[in-house]
Amino acid sequence: MADASLTQRLLQRNAQPVDARARQRTVLHWVDWIACVAAGARSPAADALARYAPQPDAPRHHPSLIGMAHDAHHAMLMDAGPANVEEMDDMHRQAILHPGPVVIPAIAGIARSRRLAAGTVLDALVRGYETTIRIGRAVGRRHYFYWHNTATAGSFGAAAACASALGLDETQGVWALGNAGTQAAGLWQVRLEPVMSKQLHTGHAAWAGFTSAHLALAGFTGPQHILEGERGFFAAMCEGADLSAVTREERDWLIHETSFKPWPACRHTHATIDCALALREQAGDAPLRFESCTVETFGDAIAICNNPQPTTRTEAKFSLQYCVAAAARFGPLAPHHFDAEQFADPTLQADAARVAIAAAPDIDARYSAHYGARVRMVLADGRTVSHEVQDSLGDPERPLSTEAVFDKATQLMRYGGVAPERAEAVLRAAESLLRAVTDNGTGAAAHGPMSEAFPDDLLRPLFASSATTATTASLATAPTAPLSPSRNDDRESPAR
Repeated sequence: MADASLTQRLLQRNAQPVDARARQRTVLHWVDWIACVAAGARSPAADALARYAPQPDAPRHHPSLIGMAHDAHHAMLMDAGPANVEEMDDMHRQAILHPGPVVIPAIAGIARSRRLAAGTVLDALVRGYETTIRIGRAVGRRHYFYWHNTATAGSFGAAAACASALGLDETQGVWALGNAGTQAAGLWQVRLEPVMSKQLHTGHAAWAGFTSAHLALAGFTGPQHILEGERGFFAAMCEGADLSAVTREERDWLIHETSFKPWPACRHTHATIDCALALREQAGDAPLRFESCTVETFGDAIAICNNPQPTTRTEAKFSLQYCVAAAARFGPLAPHHFDAEQFADPTLQADAARVAIAAAPDIDARYSAHYGARVRMVLADGRTVSHEVQDSLGDPERPLSTEAVFDKATQLMRYGGVAPERAEAVLRAAESLLRAVTDNGTGAAAHGPMSEAFPDDLLRPLFASSATTATTASLATAPTAPLSPSRNDDRESPAR
């Protein structure tokens, strides 16, 4: 063990059995991913991904959630890209990344082609999240300045998940992570321009992991010291990295530290939204009129989300000022509150202009272990009110219930235009899978094989125009047109 590479030690840690509680958690993350993709299907980025056709006359035989694809690579782009459009994808705070939009599409690609057992799929997801988070929390703050952690660490996580799903041995797993690591990419220049490249980050990372694992299965070798080597990942891309974070002892699988996002905005705005909602509730749960407002929060929230006059949907999602104004007026925020007719409303713009923001040293000192905020308002009637949260709703300290995760999924699938009966099929399949996990017992010693096939309803296309008869037993279907749902007016500009 002392001479083992960092990759070997990580894989050895991942090899432990996955317990029922972790499997139950994965079901919720799978449903959350489906819902995020459904909502993102409305976007121009999703439409462009669906129209992607390097061979225009090639048939579409491969299912993805938003439609039929030309091949496995195309399907993975369609499964991964739309998942982060609405900014509601799951997140790990300290790693500052979103595992779901990378790890789950990679596993889904295998589950569709190989008819995997449910237990195999769920265990692979746990190990993929574990790898993504452990590497993501090790990269250091400087890495995040230039690199999209979701994409860079996610490439390793997707490879680890696929290695688990394919049953690779340790040597093959090392090759898979080595070759995924040499493809790790995703520069934050995309945050500074109004482009769709952030949706490519997730798709590329998922595909890098998927292909690297399959190449390893075929005997294609990869570097053993890709993480800690003198020209490896940490040396090249991660100034100030903490390599010990990769193999640090933990009490439980790190998927339990991954947050669900209740509001369709950058996670850095959520604590502020929570405060505004609490003040609105205290005032009788009616639209809250304020003369002035001060938001105190952590420095990264201000660096990323200081935009008093958003002009696009994505800019509104990255505006602390707009999020306060919208939450004070509307209450709990939904995707349509970020559509153009809302953020362009002159009265909402005037409210946002009355919001001042400042970094609070005490809140910043707790970041990134805790995403907190403090909001103080002077109301129209002259009263001064304030509220503070140390953690955002959906974090482990303030978890969403299973019912709340399912409610979020229902809302997002409705927003995306998924037919009610198809949305109900997704939730029924998830509920059945949760029961199957429970029936196999609880605790690591009773993890059970769960040998029944992973449910088709959690893999097949969501939209009726997308050959909903596609199943994992038979990928080949008649060619069909790409999904072209209703779309929002402005193109999505990328940001975390």
